[in-house]
Amino acid sequence: MTEDVQILIARLLAHQTLRREDKLVKRALSDELFRAELDTRLKACGMKFVDNVYADHVTLALTRDSESKVFGTKDTWQNNNFGLARDGVALLVVLWSLIILPKRERQEAHQLAEEDQNDMFGKEKPLPRAEDTSIGISYRALLADFGDKLGKKTRMDMNLGQLVRLGFVERKADLILEGPLLDLLMDTDTLKDRIINGALSDIFHLPAARTPATIIANTNQVANADASGSTDTEEN
Repeated sequence: MTEDVQILIARLLAHQTLRREDKLVKRALSDELFRAELDTRLKACGMKFVDNVYADHVTLALTRDSESKVFGTKDTWQNNNFGLARDGVALLVVLWSLIILPKRERQEAHQLAEEDQNDMFGKEKPLPRAEDTSIGISYRALLADFGDKLGKKTRMDMNLGQLVRLGFVERKADLILEGPLLDLLMDTDTLKDRIINGALSDIFHLPAARTPATIIANTNQVANADASGSTDTEEN
């Protein structure tokens, strides 16, 4: 078992992410003794295993105690560990809001799962995979709605290219798709209010949003209002 743990850690360090269907990843997610040894060895190095039932991949990250010691010399480490500028973080949050929140709603509703309406055990079925429920967004639509807020085309393209290289998103022609890290490295359970009501409201001047639908509606409303010269928004 020790050798398998070592191999899994080495592969994650080399490849950054592995799919949940990987043999050793599946073992880490299902074998308590294997996972305990994995966590112990990673903790000794200031690292942790990161998985998310909504994501198709797993990865490694620094523990919270190690972050300041590793990234403390950088000015931006408290809001990101990737050297993203302020508008790059804002773009990342917008993409997460437009791609991940709707995907999670579809997964929780089993929207794409084949289930009979009379199946009383439908909700007991596994969540659909991200690749079966994640829908990309149009680059042209993103540029039209948020380009003026995110530094216009040149700046947005530069930040988008950086997010692609980091593995947060992928691009296929006009589509921007979920990358392996977009639903893994943003700690939405603890930072949701800070991300949505902090970064988004600061950049787009949004009122506090309570639901994913409100977030998306408000961001679009602000962009449309700004294009017509108005800055007033109403909370849905």
